[in-house]
Amino acid sequence: MLLNSDEYIKIVNGIKTQIREAQYRAVLGANSEMIKFYWGIGNIINEQSIWGNKFIENLSRDIKQDYPGSTGYSVRNLKYMAKFAKIYPDETLIVQRGVAQLPWRHNIVLMEKIKDDEQRKWYIAKAIENGWTRDVLVHQIESNLYRRQVKAKKITNFGKALAPPQSELAVQTIKDPYVFDFITAKEGILEREIESELVKNITKLLLELGTGFAFIGNQYHLEVSGRDFYIDLLFYHLTLRCYVVIELKTGEFEPEYAGKLNFYLSTVDDILKTEHDNPSIGILLCKTKDNLIAEYALKDMTKPIGVSEYKVSDKLPKKYKGALPSVEDIKSRILGED
Repeated sequence: MLLNSDEYIKIVNGIKTQIREAQYRAVLGANSEMIKFYWGIGNIINEQSIWGNKFIENLSRDIKQDYPGSTGYSVRNLKYMAKFAKIYPDETLIVQRGVAQLPWRHNIVLMEKIKDDEQRKWYIAKAIENGWTRDVLVHQIESNLYRRQVKAKKITNFGKALAPPQSELAVQTIKDPYVFDFITAKEGILEREIESELVKNITKLLLELGTGFAFIGNQYHLEVSGRDFYIDLLFYHLTLRCYVVIELKTGEFEPEYAGKLNFYLSTVDDILKTEHDNPSIGILLCKTKDNLIAEYALKDMTKPIGVSEYKVSDKLPKKYKGALPSVEDIKSRILGED
């Protein structure tokens, strides 16, 4: 369908007026106003969809011609605006879901990477709650945080060992599996090596554990009846208001691991916990686990314990890639080729 020049000019002038108003509001730091403004442009574009891509191309060109210093009006970004308006057909949804609180680049990530509406709502809420940057949001989506934290079958006895709402809040902190993609897998890696890498990358570890975790120490010393014991990782959770003991195992879950963690929690509650703290929580991280065996192991434990798997990266860090020979290099050496 050919563009009607008068109608087209009217539409463009209307959008240009909105741009001037939006620029003023943007100076005042009104991100939400800019998001709503983009939503409005997206609606206008969608209403002219019968004209196809040519309308968007011409619109982008004419806006840039009148506002050469303005950014955000490329063909690609205008198409994002149209998509944004389709995803949120009612402007009230932008406010209700907190979408307007997120920068536009965050919203582009959500549009590109999340198709499911419920997942998108969850990531929006978490991004606002935790103040995620765009890069962190991308990382959390690509590591399937929603599936690991919301949809995973979580093996805990929190419902039995903790009173509500503490039990529900504690379950929400658990992921399965945990993804430590900043640690490279290698044959025969020791628990202490993994622990060392976690501490070395404490910022990334805290990001993976989630909001509220404060690191206290690794190989935390406890003395009981003259004997020395060492907790792999000890944290305090600011929201749950309790100590969190994390034990690492490089192999498959074994029932006796839960017994030892139960002992550590009893000791922490006796030595460290004050009257202002809630009961301490234990998280046992294993390379693999059988869910049924883990459930039986926790069934009669008195202390709150969760059992999860963890994953490390199978990719070699970039700084080492050039130091190792390629398959072609090895083949060349074996065959004596130049």
